[in-house]
Amino acid sequence: MISSPKAPNAFQYVWRSPWVRAAVFLLLFYLAYRLLGQIQTVVVVFAVAYLIAYLANPMLNWLERGRVKRGLGVFFVLLVFIGILALAAALVVTVSAQLITLLQSLPDQIGRLNDLLDRLFGWLGTHGVPGTDNVRTRLTEAVQTYVQNLGRNIVPLLQNLLSSTGTIFSSIVSIGGVLGQVVLILLLSIYLMLDYSRVNAALLKAFPRPWQPRVLEFTGLVGTSVGGYVRGQLVIAAFIGVFVWLGLTLIGVPSAAAIGFLAGAFNIVPYLGPVIGATPALLLALPFGWVKMLLVVVIFVAANQIEGNFLSPYILSKTTNLHPVAVLLAILVGASLFGFAGALLAVPAVALGKLVLDKYYFPSRVYTEGP
Repeated sequence: MISSPKAPNAFQYVWRSPWVRAAVFLLLFYLAYRLLGQIQTVVVVFAVAYLIAYLANPMLNWLERGRVKRGLGVFFVLLVFIGILALAAALVVTVSAQLITLLQSLPDQIGRLNDLLDRLFGWLGTHGVPGTDNVRTRLTEAVQTYVQNLGRNIVPLLQNLLSSTGTIFSSIVSIGGVLGQVVLILLLSIYLMLDYSRVNAALLKAFPRPWQPRVLEFTGLVGTSVGGYVRGQLVIAAFIGVFVWLGLTLIGVPSAAAIGFLAGAFNIVPYLGPVIGATPALLLALPFGWVKMLLVVVIFVAANQIEGNFLSPYILSKTTNLHPVAVLLAILVGASLFGFAGALLAVPAVALGKLVLDKYYFPSRVYTEGP
């Protein structure tokens, strides 16, 4: 005899309602949101540790192909990372002191700039050039506003960083402060680097099995666009910082390390570093005459041209493949919407969107045959 199908139980009967399912999923999203708000520090620590492991994984794979055990490779990467942290800490202290001196000396340079502009526009006025007073006023106001914003935003932060009683140093000696988080990030990153493939497999199991091939495919696109972009842009930013530092040192501009640090740090957002670093460099070169100011311009133009014509196309072409106009528009839109963080994330986000369009939209029937 054929048994009759079983009647649905109470849970199955209730779960059939789309309203019940929608309410349950909304409740789960709300609870997850509240939970993330309570453990956001833990989430950030894990995210930073995973990012370190993700960035180091290509080097570890390369070492493994050279018959170096992964544990020894992790130890080598850890030594390199600690060395970079130590060098960065020493550089930050030195550069911070130089930046404070630089920003505090800029008002004096503004006065010299005003005298120079007075002579220049006075000469133009005597030769019949109209509208010189208005142009001079706008130039002076723009430079003064730029310098005031730099001083207002950066000087207090740097002074607090160098102060032994500042919040950064006081939090280091506290339990669970910055030092504790750094140690925890290093420990987590070591475990993640050792078992990188197993951790990824465990994260993949959090998704339903039918979704997993698509998740792998999408994470591959993210790795191509975002991961490759981040690695490449860090290399480019380091080159710009060192190039500007050495160039300004050779021509004798004060605070060359500080300006190089600014140019390199802000060049993480493409094309922004030379723009940020050129203004204080020109003001500091002003007392030395036009020749030195012209050499400063040559250094920053050379840095920009090397980045735009050689480094970026060679390093980033395989990851973003975006036209410079698209890059600039992405930066402007990102900065308008979310400030500096938006400008920083705009290019990899647009690169990811381009890859998604190429992979899914352009081959689809919606694109080839129309909606």
